[in-house]
Amino acid sequence: MSSTPFAPEELRALTWGWWLALLIGVVSIVAGIIVILKPSNSLSTLAVVIGIFILIDGIVAIVAAIAGDTEGRGMLAVIGALSVIAGVLLIRHPLGGVRAVALLLGIWLIAAGVVRFIGAFAYPGHRIWRIVVALALALFGIAIVSAPHIGYATLALLAGICFICYGAGMVAVGWAMHALRE
Repeated sequence: MSSTPFAPEELRALTWGWWLALLIGVVSIVAGIIVILKPSNSLSTLAVVIGIFILIDGIVAIVAAIAGDTEGRGMLAVIGALSVIAGVLLIRHPLGGVRAVALLLGIWLIAAGVVRFIGAFAYPGHRIWRIVVALALALFGIAIVSAPHIGYATLALLAGICFICYGAGMVAVGWAMHALRE
């Protein structure tokens, strides 16, 4: 007897993108390690890398809001739109200075943390892990916004940690989807 309410065909359809979640997670972890190990690289490179991740996250959130059937679609669409705007601004204007990059990153982290915190209560499984990740994102965002003159090395460290945490979460999601699919 199956432990899920889904038929095997439905489960395979729901978990088709396990590899994409896993890939995004691995790329995010690698980017986080690079950012932490090479903080002397130019701010524009960091801004573009962060912008690409935020843009991808926003597009995925918007697609999920359009295609999804959950109650939180509106909130998901808002965070997706904010992510797309922040991502495009970071990619388009990477030399806006540490303060602008820090503020954009901080605002995005706070918004993503709040939305993920609220979303953690939508489903009962792994709630504590989702709450911890959401709070970490929001706290990093608050730290950055409260001190926008934050140094480049500190910004790189916080961004690297966020990339690694996000990547670890995506790897866990991808692996869980793969296990469920099998």
